[in-house]
Amino acid sequence: MTKYRIISISIVILGVSLGFIMNSQASDGDAKQESSAKSGGIATAYSVSVVTASKQNVSERFSSIGTISAFNDVAIISETQGRVVKIYTEVGDYMKAGSVLIEVDSELKEAAYKTAKVSYEKAKNDMTRFEELYKEKSISDSQIEQARWAFQSAEAQYIVARRQLSDTKITTPISGIVTARNVNIGSFVQGAPQATLVANVVDISRLKVKLNVAEKDVFRLKQGNKVEITTDVFPNTAFTGTIATISAKGDDAHTYPVEVVMDNSKQQLKAGMFAQVTFNPQSSSNALIIPREAVVGSMKDAKVYVVNNNVAKLRTVTVGKTFGTSIEVLQGLNVGEVVVVNGQNNLKDNANVVVRN
Repeated sequence: MTKYRIISISIVILGVSLGFIMNSQASDGDAKQESSAKSGGIATAYSVSVVTASKQNVSERFSSIGTISAFNDVAIISETQGRVVKIYTEVGDYMKAGSVLIEVDSELKEAAYKTAKVSYEKAKNDMTRFEELYKEKSISDSQIEQARWAFQSAEAQYIVARRQLSDTKITTPISGIVTARNVNIGSFVQGAPQATLVANVVDISRLKVKLNVAEKDVFRLKQGNKVEITTDVFPNTAFTGTIATISAKGDDAHTYPVEVVMDNSKQQLKAGMFAQVTFNPQSSSNALIIPREAVVGSMKDAKVYVVNNNVAKLRTVTVGKTFGTSIEVLQGLNVGEVVVVNGQNNLKDNANVVVRN
């Protein structure tokens, strides 16, 4: 009997132990299911970042990069044919307008000029005498006409010969610095139609900055407006310029050529440099401003989420100018209202939100 009692007690203890283990596993399973339900439940509020719409004084300044060019850049060509006999300039020289740069052999042209001058003076004197005789009716109409024609022909030949002689001295039409001289003594130059390029002269007492301005900005510019010009060469110096021309025709990229003129009497800058031109159409504007990232959709159909009592409402707004990363709101939003700037991609109208700091 003792043996059977021991076996019975053992069976009872084993049963109790199994029951305790199974109950413990069931409790753990219920806890896991509860935890899973909590973690896998549908969120009732979205976390967002917001800003408050406010009036701000914003600058409408904008900048564009352009290239500096000489105010006047002249390629000087030969208008006569012959051999170069004298050189009066070197690259880097400053030459006044009318100064002789190069002289071409003029011996034959000078002889032709003298002959033409003599013929001209003779024809002029003859015509003067014939006019007196004609007044006295001592000569016929045909004789006076012949004298006048002879004078006009001699005058024309004289003018041509004088010009050809003058062309042997090649001058600069502008005051400026010689940047290139393409001939030397002994070089042979040609006139039209294949004229020889003999030199290049630039006037940098004033400079032009050529640049292209986007169509959204060009209509805010006017001729005569002052601009600020800076360069990498003088990063701490701001030069003042004036808008000289604004093209009426844009290019394929919808930009419009603009030229700015600036004084360079001290010749600090040189043609060919890059320059940054800062335009300031208006000094400032008291505008209702929000970050550009708050806008949902396109600028033509702009919307924002306005948060009130932790509810985000989708609202249509009318936007204006862009100032860097901010944008002006013209209609649809009031000062002090709170708009979503981050997290709006998951929102719908009237969604519950939690504002995070």
